[in-house]
Amino acid sequence: MTTTPPRPRFSVRAGLADTSEYDGPFEGVPDHLLGPLQQWVPMGLRNFIGELKEDVARSICLRVRIGAVRNDYGLNYVAPLAQAVGTQLLDVVDEILLARVPDEDVREELSRTLDEGGSVYRINEAGDGLEERVTPAVREAVRQAVDGAAARSTAGSAADHLAAAWRAAYGRGPNPERAYSEAIKAVESAAHAVIQPNKADATLGTMLGEFKNARHKFETAIPTPAGGDPIAPAEAMMRALWKGQTSRHGGQTPTSPETLEAARAGVHLAATLVQWFVSGAVVRIP
Repeated sequence: MTTTPPRPRFSVRAGLADTSEYDGPFEGVPDHLLGPLQQWVPMGLRNFIGELKEDVARSICLRVRIGAVRNDYGLNYVAPLAQAVGTQLLDVVDEILLARVPDEDVREELSRTLDEGGSVYRINEAGDGLEERVTPAVREAVRQAVDGAAARSTAGSAADHLAAAWRAAYGRGPNPERAYSEAIKAVESAAHAVIQPNKADATLGTMLGEFKNARHKFETAIPTPAGGDPIAPAEAMMRALWKGQTSRHGGQTPTSPETLEAARAGVHLAATLVQWFVSGAVVRIP
């Protein structure tokens, strides 16, 4: 489905405003999103018959460290959640989605609010949390790689690892080290049956060694000029992913954790490699 870009504001169309003015995506909770998101919180805490889920609100208050307020009826947990600001408000929204209280219409209201407000965040595909936005075509490519791996028994747990890497890279509260580690595991799982099917403890490192020692046994779908090296593209991507994991080993020098940018790049690189191996773009010559 083709997404129609939003119409520019009238002031921009009329030349009354600078078109270079920053208009998103906005990180955190900018002023124009604060009220709508706070307003959504009590909506998100009502079940399908309109009852406020105070028990869910109480659990969220405890998890995100927000104190209840006391009224004539006892402790109120919904009100302080609806008054949260900044990243704590994002935590509250994320927790409400995880609790699965909001129905489809209420989730759609939140999705529309984030879209129209130019937020850098969106509701994830599972509907149980927030994640950072990426280009739809890129997100779809990763999804296809996950689906392709899930459909092939020889890919082992590649689909699970790639999905976990995506969540760790783009979910709320990203974890770069885990994202990178899961990305490597995804490639190891997808490539195992092709490169070292008889080596139970194969890793990306041992697979690269297999390429080095027996590269004549492999080829890729990309045409190679006469005298060229058909496995070089896959090997180069695998080596870049393997060598780029800065936190893998300790040593005399301080361990350097992966940056979020490196982790996200690693996830997308892994998605390409997983797709290559599960689709037969890299094969072992009989």
